Amino acid sequence: MSPSRSSQASAQSPQKRGRELASQGKKLWAEKGSVKGAALELMAQHPEVPSLQAYRYAAGLSQDQAAARYNEVAGNQTSLGGTSINAWESWARRRGTGSPPSISSLLILCSAYGRGPMGVTDEEITPADLIAESYERLPIEDQLALKSYKKPAEPARAVNGLTPEKPRGGGIPRQDSKDGQVGTEFILSAPTIEYGNSELDVLTLPNPNPGRLLDLTWTTFGYGVERLSRQIKNLGKRLDVDACFGINEAGLVMATFLSSSRFSRCPIGYLRCNKVRDGIELDVASHFPDAKEAPTIVICDFEVKHADVIGYIARELRTRYPKAELYFAVFGAMTKGSTLEVESFDDLTGAQIMRAADFDAVFIAATMSPPGIEPPLELR
Repeated sequence: MSPSRSSQASAQSPQKRGRELASQGKKLWAEKGSVKGAALELMAQHPEVPSLQAYRYAAGLSQDQAAARYNEVAGNQTSLGGTSINAWESWARRRGTGSPPSISSLLILCSAYGRGPMGVTDEEITPADLIAESYERLPIEDQLALKSYKKPAEPARAVNGLTPEKPRGGGIPRQDSKDGQVGTEFILSAPTIEYGNSELDVLTLPNPNPGRLLDLTWTTFGYGVERLSRQIKNLGKRLDVDACFGINEAGLVMATFLSSSRFSRCPIGYLRCNKVRDGIELDVASHFPDAKEAPTIVICDFEVKHADVIGYIARELRTRYPKAELYFAVFGAMTKGSTLEVESFDDLTGAQIMRAADFDAVFIAATMSPPGIEPPLELR
């Protein structure tokens, strides 16, 4: 049996692996014509690569070349070295190493990487794009600064962003969302049970302020949970659930609603995840209800991006509940490109992660763009 991609990567020197990923990033840029598109695809193929590093690879730059590009963008009034780029990327990879970039440094990196491998383009990249999965680890002052960050004004057709995006492939603008956060709805085929209904009615969540988290209202949140409940009802068979687990507080709220509305008030589990140096771990406050042998379990999570949180959770539950049937219900799934009304499940950044977790079925309420969405009251 040939060694896996991860084992091959671990056997390589960091320098050789970096050169290969930079080469792959340039090829993806040539295929997609976009630094952002290349970076998102690179992260989908290599979930261990943080966004800050993926954007550098998509621009085809080594750390020293990225530093030189940074100084060039700054009018050569700075003398940044490759060690600073390395420190920022080490911080993005794991807690307790390196140091976070400042907001001003992120803004310069946005311009530097937006120039692409040839150094001549001017693609719009936001600070939130660069630290998508590391946002919560920034100093609180920088988090607040990112929340207030606004892109330069665009033509009138896209200024407020609240007009539903133009339907593609028969998409229907939603008229029943009171607060205007929901865009269109479309059909997405997702992994499901044998002979089950794979077609999901999925909503889009257009972001009126690209580069900033989209703060959901309770109306939008409730509407999405209702959508998940309907998808589960239309699975193709009655889903008799033995336990419904919520990941962190937002997932717990989702699990509570679904347990009451769809699963005959089945027992509710709680998975509190803490970020650690090499990923995540479950907090002792997590709750695992008793269940019969080979139980049917639904896992609820607020969003899926690049990090393999759900893969870790699936492995933990299969260890605690042998032979369990696992179903996954997620509120928001991030797309690889700027189009929210995707044509394929594999156009989602977390598609590879969800497939690898081998769920019996996946339910998705909505699609979203980077950097993501924020639940009401900033539930975690």
